[in-house]
Amino acid sequence: MIILKDSAVTVKPSHNHSNRGRKNWLIYDIGDRFLEKHSDCYKGVMYDLGCGEAPYREYFLQYVDKYVGVDWGGSLHNSKKEVCADLNKALPIESEIADTVVSLSVLEHLCEPQVMLNESFRILRPKGNLVLQVPWQWWIHEAPYDFYRYTKFGLEYMLSKAGYVDIIVEPQGGFFTMWILKFNYFSSRLICGPQRLRSLVMLALWPFWFLGQKLAPILDRFDKSPDLESYGYFVVAKKL
Repeated sequence: MIILKDSAVTVKPSHNHSNRGRKNWLIYDIGDRFLEKHSDCYKGVMYDLGCGEAPYREYFLQYVDKYVGVDWGGSLHNSKKEVCADLNKALPIESEIADTVVSLSVLEHLCEPQVMLNESFRILRPKGNLVLQVPWQWWIHEAPYDFYRYTKFGLEYMLSKAGYVDIIVEPQGGFFTMWILKFNYFSSRLICGPQRLRSLVMLALWPFWFLGQKLAPILDRFDKSPDLESYGYFVVAKKL
C-alpha cells in the first residue's frame, strides 16, 4: 500500500520525540531543524530507503504526494514498509519513478553502500532530490549490522560516483555536542541492577544529561570547524 498525501495533517518532524527526560533528545532537535530547513526538497513521490518504523511518514506527507517505505525483511525495527528489498542489491523499483529519496541513519548499516547510492540515483527522476543522514563520531549500534563511518570527503566522493551534483554536507553539531552525547550514551550503558537502583541512578544522571544537551549547542559556537568532530552529517544532493 502506497500512502497518499493528507492535506489535513500538520505535524512537526519530532512529534513523537518530545520527551526531554531522554539522554539523546538533542539528536532529534538537530535532525528536526535540518528536515525543516530543507523542506523545499520534498516533492512528488518520495521513497524512504531503510524506513524502519517510518517515524517521519506523517511529516513528509505534508509536502509529498506519495510516500513509499522501503526496508528489508530482517529489520531490527518494527518495519512499516510498503516495499521489501535488500538495499545492498538492485532494488525491485522502476527507474526514474521517484521525485525525492530520503534515507536517515541507514548507510552505515549497509555492507554495500555504493550500491544503495547508485540505486537511489537510478530510481530518481531528473531534477530529483536526495536527503541523507549518516553518523560519523558514533558508537557501534545494531550490531552486527554496523559496517562503516563516513567523513565529509567520503560522502562527497561516493555521491559524485553515483552521479549526484550540488552535494551539500552539513555537520550535526560540533565537538561539544558530539562529546556530550557520547558521554550520555556511555553513562546510560553503565546503569544496571534492580529496577529501583536503576531508577535512582537515572534520576541522578538526568540533570547532567539535560544540562549537557542544553549547553552543548552554545559551546559549539566556539568550534570553528564542526565538520571535523561532528557526531554525524546531513546531506542533500540532486540529480540533473
